[in-house]
This record gives sequence, structure tokens and C-alpha cells, in this order.
Amino acid sequence: MNDKAGRLRIGSGSGWWGDRIDPARWNAERGALDFLCFETMAEATVSAAQVRKRRDPAFPGYDTWLDERMRAVLPHCKANGTRIVSNQGWINPRAAARRVAELCAQAGWADARVAAVTATDLSAEIAASDLRIMETGAPVSTVRDTLISAEPYAGAAAIVQALDQGADIVITGRVADPSLFLAPMMHRYGWREDDWTRLGQGSGIGHLLECGAQVTGGYFADPGYKDVPGLARLGYPIAEIDADGHCTLTKPPGTGGRVDERTVKEQLLYELHDPAAYLTPDVVADITQASVAQVGSDRVHLQGVRGHARPPSLKVNVCFESGWFAEGEISYAGARAEERARLAGDVLRERLASVAPLRVDLIGVASVWGDDAGRWLAAQASQGAQDVRLRVALQHRDHASAQRLVREVTALYCCGPAGGGGVRTAMRPRLGTVSCLVPREAVNPGYTLLD
Repeated sequence: MNDKAGRLRIGSGSGWWGDRIDPARWNAERGALDFLCFETMAEATVSAAQVRKRRDPAFPGYDTWLDERMRAVLPHCKANGTRIVSNQGWINPRAAARRVAELCAQAGWADARVAAVTATDLSAEIAASDLRIMETGAPVSTVRDTLISAEPYAGAAAIVQALDQGADIVITGRVADPSLFLAPMMHRYGWREDDWTRLGQGSGIGHLLECGAQVTGGYFADPGYKDVPGLARLGYPIAEIDADGHCTLTKPPGTGGRVDERTVKEQLLYELHDPAAYLTPDVVADITQASVAQVGSDRVHLQGVRGHARPPSLKVNVCFESGWFAEGEISYAGARAEERARLAGDVLRERLASVAPLRVDLIGVASVWGDDAGRWLAAQASQGAQDVRLRVALQHRDHASAQRLVREVTALYCCGPAGGGGVRTAMRPRLGTVSCLVPREAVNPGYTLLD
């Protein structure tokens, strides 16, 4: 226990796969942490890893930055008595755990106890089922022939069990983001799995920590409006948590960024479709009575997040092959550059009309406000930009059809408006992601503690 007042200290190590590594090291080194937690998975991470595994059988199936992250923090975690929870296991938590054990030995922590938490791949069970896709209402069987993976979001229970058995490091696959942070609280304070009030408060804290730098000003920064000092050396958040789930949010000393009421409130509202019912596998969190108060420099107190009984079903990410994605870009500069770029977009739209709807964007002029049908909006009219990058994209199930975009964009060098240059094109297989619900009892995550 690192906090003299007996409070649990949990630090964020990452908010996504591509996150920076230095802030995790600073948290491990300076944060006086009991736990350092890494969140590295997006909705499509599992399916992307499955596709890569098909192409490259040597791919181990876990986070491609696992070695770098662990090497950065393991010496400090060993020295400071900090335990680790991470979902860097992706589609192969056991292999990731074995690799972490090797890295521990290299870091002089040969006696570290490493556990792997595995959930259930439901691909075979739901492929031909009449379970309904939440986004469309169609049965899951409609994507049976292209199904790649069906991964349920597990909760904190198996992580807690591994920690209770003495694991120093727990590596998971698909686990709900807040659950990674809630598990250490349940383990430390012995919270029951039906203690909805404390689980709600703990999940609220996990929700704040799981996106890393968003609480300390990274996604918050807006110069002249929301200034953030020292953004280049931004630290990641730390939560000091008591036995009732009340917490104070801060960051490690000597790091940049800011922790104040506004950064905390923005992240608290992030991705909440219903502030009164934030659904997680562990609890339904309710932030409508939450209070946020500044209690010092880079210190914000949070309490009042409530919890209600957890949902009877678990969400499943269903990923499938949805064809090919093609895109191309070309630049126009100088007098009437915007007009020439718009003409090029119209030409491509006409030439590819028989293939698929075309997404057309003028980067720097109209790359956000257009719609996927490629229609220009009246609000996109500008004052005649003189440096414009045209981007076009389409998706098609047939490779040859999608490839037509690549050829047509390249042909703009000579067969389009004057002065186009800097063509870049790309083709890649596209993954589709939809969701369905399964009964909770269909998912039985467990853990393995390595010898």
C-alpha cells in the first residue's frame, strides 16, 4: 500500500493501442501507485488481430507494443510494489502473459506472478443464430459467411479472482474498459459483486481513467480557449480511492497537463449515451448525482456516482469481412485551386457512379461537413482556398470494383483538371462491426496463473 492514508492509488498507463509510453513510465516511476492499468483495445481490435493472424501465422495475437510498454514500467513497478492490469492480451492473453513473464525475468523480477484472463469466443455459437443485430435488427446469421469474431465484453470478476490469488500482473483480452480499473478496487476493499453503489462509483472512476490523457488535458486542449500547460510532457491521471469509492484525481509530479473540474467533467460525459444508465458488465452506472470539486492544484474530488443492478445480458462485438476499402488523394494549389479540386471530385463521382457511392472531401475546406453520399453542403462554400487536398473513398465487396477508384484517381494526373499532383492511393480489406446481446450465463471468463 503506497498511500499513507490507506487509500488505493490507481494510475492510467494508456488510453488506446497507439498511446504514448513515456507517461506510463512516469506514472510507474513517480506515481506511488498500487496499480497501473493499461487499456489498449478499440472496438475493432479483436477482428483486426484475427485478420492479421490469418495473413501471418507467426503473429502472436497480442498488443504489438507490449514489449515496449512493459520494458518501460516493469523495473519501476517492481521497485515500488505496483501491480499491473492490462488488456494487451487481445486475442491471445496466455501468450501475452508468457511474454510478460519473460520480460519480468529480464527486468530482474523473476518471481512476479503473472495471470492470463480469457473470455469466450462466441463465433461458433452465434454464427447461425437468430440473435438480433442491435444496429439493424437483422439476425446475426446474415453475416455468418463472413464472420471473423464474436467477442463478449467481460467484466471485472475474473481479474479480481486472479488478484485474490496473488497475481502481480493480470493480462486480459476483451474486457470492458472501466472493469480493468474497477477490479483492483473490488480486490483491495472486498466489494461484493452486488454492491451496486460502490461498483457504480468505481466504474465512474474507471471511466475517467481508461482514456488516459483526456482527464489531464490532452483531448481537452484548445489554445486561447482551454489552455493546457506543458502539453509536450503530458502526464496521465491517478485516482486516490477510499473504501466507499470516493476519489481524488491527480497526476504525477513534474508532468505537464492539468487536472481541473472542466477536464474531469468532459471525460465523465465522454461516450455516455445516457448519463443515468451507463451500461457495463459489472453495474449500470449513474452520474446524474455526481459532484466534481477542485480541492487543490491538479486535484479534483469526485463522488456521488451511483450504481444500479447490472444488465442481464452482455454486449458482443460481432466483426465480419465487409469487402474492400479504396481511397485516393490529389492536391491542387494556386489560383482557382478549390474550383479545380471540386471539379475533380465531380468528375470522379460521375466516372465511378456505376461502382458505388463515392465519399468526396476537400481537406482544409470541406473534409468534415459533407455526407457519405458525397453531396456538397451549402455551408461548405469558402473564400477560394489556394491549397486544397482532394480525398475520395468508396467501399465495395468486389476487389476489382473497388480498385477502379485507385486507377481513376491516378488518371487525374492527365485526365482531370489542370495542375493536380501528389497522388496517393490505398486499398485494404474492410471490417464491419455490429453488436448483439447474449445472456450473461453464456460467457464464462476464467484465469490462469502461470507457474
